[in-house]
Amino acid sequence: MAMPGELTVGEVAKRSGVAVSALHFYETRGLIHSHRTAGNQRRYSRDVLRRVAVIRIAQDVGISLADIAAALATLPDGRTPTREDWSLLSTAWRHDLDHRIEQLKKLRDGLTDCIGCGCMSIDKCPLRNREDRLSRQGPGPRRLLVPAE
Repeated sequence: MAMPGELTVGEVAKRSGVAVSALHFYETRGLIHSHRTAGNQRRYSRDVLRRVAVIRIAQDVGISLADIAAALATLPDGRTPTREDWSLLSTAWRHDLDHRIEQLKKLRDGLTDCIGCGCMSIDKCPLRNREDRLSRQGPGPRRLLVPAE
């Protein structure tokens, strides 16, 4: 049984809706922390629930675990984010999210004529790259790139 104020890994999993294996993974990535009992069982402080919630929300909007870890590492003493911290973290991620939204809009708009065809052999195709002329601009996707501000 966990000490008052501490949670077992199973309790954190149940209350956060995150699988035990995911909690272990988050811990190996340094996103959350526990300590071990004399019986070598993990114990978490209650504030880990807020930290896990922040991780899940960030992941749900497409923030990578590496970016989440980097953001959480900016908090003094590895503390759990406060409301003010969350405001700063989410503001920092906003530009990246806006950029990805613009890319997805371009992709969506470019696929309109192609969805019914599938082979891109129709006369009017916004995705066509005749004679690979976009290769002169370098490797990677070209039509979906949104100019950086």
